[in-house]
Amino acid sequence: MKVSILTLFPEILEGYFSSSIMAKAVDRGLFSYRLINFREFAFDRHRTCDDAPYGGGAGMVLKPEPVAKALDSVGIAGKRVIYPSPSGRLFRQSMAEEFSREEELVIICGRYEGLDQRIIDRYVDDEVCVGDYVLSSGEVAAMVITDAVYRLREGIISAESLEEESFSDGLLEYPHYTRPEVFEGEKVPEILLSGHHEKIREWRMRQRLAKTLRNRPDLLENRNLDDGEKRLLEELREKQEIREERTHEYH
Repeated sequence: MKVSILTLFPEILEGYFSSSIMAKAVDRGLFSYRLINFREFAFDRHRTCDDAPYGGGAGMVLKPEPVAKALDSVGIAGKRVIYPSPSGRLFRQSMAEEFSREEELVIICGRYEGLDQRIIDRYVDDEVCVGDYVLSSGEVAAMVITDAVYRLREGIISAESLEEESFSDGLLEYPHYTRPEVFEGEKVPEILLSGHHEKIREWRMRQRLAKTLRNRPDLLENRNLDDGEKRLLEELREKQEIREERTHEYH
């Protein structure tokens, strides 16, 4: 897989691509990238890439000419072009999985007030929002999207590691523990030391359901649960109701 990222600040991205699992994926030829600087395609002597918005208002807008020339240099025919933006569709695991099936992605990093709309209309396939907040750096959003996508490619992370991650099947992930067995007086749950795989599996599912019910109950609305999972969820909801009733009594 290859990702081409168009940016005013390629130095922000360099460390990400040369570190950790990403660096190993690049070294093994499983992933490649290009960083393209808009300024290399600006035509005036100051390499100007932004200007004031028509109609007035605060901030600056990225000029269309350098961005268009940068896109043309990549050769975007047949490639998926992504623009991270607060105005886009919310980025989800399902979208990351969809993007991971592409052989090449092109990501445009916005800055200031963003891109000239004509670039979005002419070139962009997916306007994507990484969360309900605003970033000053399109590079950070580009790294979020790239990181969520590349790790799903075969050979980069083991399939076993991906199976029970948060969002992989609609539930959040269970808690993890490692050595030491006792840390500041708190012990690892006894079940994880038992060696009883079926009981550990059930404990982990209970923890996943409990965390999802507590932190992201919306995810449970579209999750198809088997009979065992339904039973566990009913028990957890009963305990939650009892806890809420007691809290209400104390107040």
